[in-house]
Amino acid sequence: MELASCRQRPSGIIAVEKPHGRTTRSDLPELPPEVVAEVDWEPFVPLALEGGQRSFVSGKPENGLLRVQYFKRQGDNAVVGRSWFGPGAAGPPSHAHGGSIAAVLDEAMGVAAWSSGYPSVAAHLEVDFRKMIPLGTDTWLEAWVEEARPRKVRTRGRLLDDEGKPFAEAVGLFVVLDPDRFGDVLEKVAEAMGIDPAELLSSIASAHE
Repeated sequence: MELASCRQRPSGIIAVEKPHGRTTRSDLPELPPEVVAEVDWEPFVPLALEGGQRSFVSGKPENGLLRVQYFKRQGDNAVVGRSWFGPGAAGPPSHAHGGSIAAVLDEAMGVAAWSSGYPSVAAHLEVDFRKMIPLGTDTWLEAWVEEARPRKVRTRGRLLDDEGKPFAEAVGLFVVLDPDRFGDVLEKVAEAMGIDPAELLSSIASAHE
């Protein structure tokens, strides 16, 4: 997988030097910057939750926590986009909490699986934290399906800086939902995707045979 060309820069953060020598972050933006799509990015909106609600991760950027915006990249069909970590995602001083980073990668890999035709949930997630993410950073996001079997899907995801160097990388194992147990969920998914529920249930059922 190659990183799409990076032209947009994340919003600036003002660093203030304290008398005792530590550097803290101030004047962090409460709202994320506008996302400008790359030329090979297609607009893509993951499935909305019931009642028009958005997900825990990519739901309400106005709360100063997270903003994740997804696209599908032409050519390899990977899920790409931008992930902004606001002041509400703080962990170590002036940097994003590791749990917020893991949550973004979990959702992105799940979106990659679902959008590739594998309605599934995470069974195992491994995250390598390469370097800390300063609050206010708008990272580059990539996630894709690496391998798909009848009942299991292996995915990869990563958050990158403007030079294409990773902040964090992840591998996920997702289990395809069993239509006998989660048929009602899959029917709602099919409706949101605009396809015949019977068609989706049939394809998933054949994978579980």
